[in-house]
Amino acid sequence: MEENFESRIIEGRNAVLEAFRAGKTIDRLFVLDGCKDGPVQTIMREAKKHKDTVVSFVKKERLDQLSETGKHQGVIAYAASYEYAEVEDILAKAAAKNEDPFVIILDGIEDPHNLGAIIRTANLAGAHGVIIPKHRAVGLTATVAKASAGAINYTPVAKVTNIVKTIEELKEKGLWFACADMGGTEMYKLNLKGPIGIVIGNEGSGVSRLVKENCDMIASIPMKGDIDSLNASVAAGVLAFEVVRQRLG
Repeated sequence: MEENFESRIIEGRNAVLEAFRAGKTIDRLFVLDGCKDGPVQTIMREAKKHKDTVVSFVKKERLDQLSETGKHQGVIAYAASYEYAEVEDILAKAAAKNEDPFVIILDGIEDPHNLGAIIRTANLAGAHGVIIPKHRAVGLTATVAKASAGAINYTPVAKVTNIVKTIEELKEKGLWFACADMGGTEMYKLNLKGPIGIVIGNEGSGVSRLVKENCDMIASIPMKGDIDSLNASVAAGVLAFEVVRQRLG
């Protein structure tokens, strides 16, 4: 499963086309704006088959800026360093262990070190998987892999288009959701047993309004210090291990 960390950026028409055809997960595809020739059209057709690929049409200066080789031929792709799972795979993992599902949903984490640390925590807390959004969030990069200290090889990460819709679908399967937010109920007073999902928001803006409205509980972490917020990965760790404590209880 592990790939060379350097394989993240793929440049040039043949290399990008081969990556798509080999079934690599391509997070982002940058194409020279206005370029309509045959090979680029073929790449675009491949990209359309891969629903997770975000395509951006950019000027030559942007491609030159992104390029590491200087030979991009009008196309640069960013491949996920690791493969994504499906949400079903996460639930299947819980079923195989005969455990209530325990998932961690991240609403727009942008810092790769935070994502890596959360995947590491998820693994150690016995969570069955992590769910991240497709847009406006970091994906599985080499930096994330490194920060996860190897946990990325064991803890499935699913990437979804719509976090709210995913929460609704998981609720139908019996999961309850608690989001970490300042204005909530102290987490020690909440019942976090049973099938549970914890939701951690963006580093700056927290959990988005729509996501928060779709959670069953708002869990606040009691804080005694002089500053008002915890780092996102630390908040995920504190809340995840409260789930662990209650499950052991």
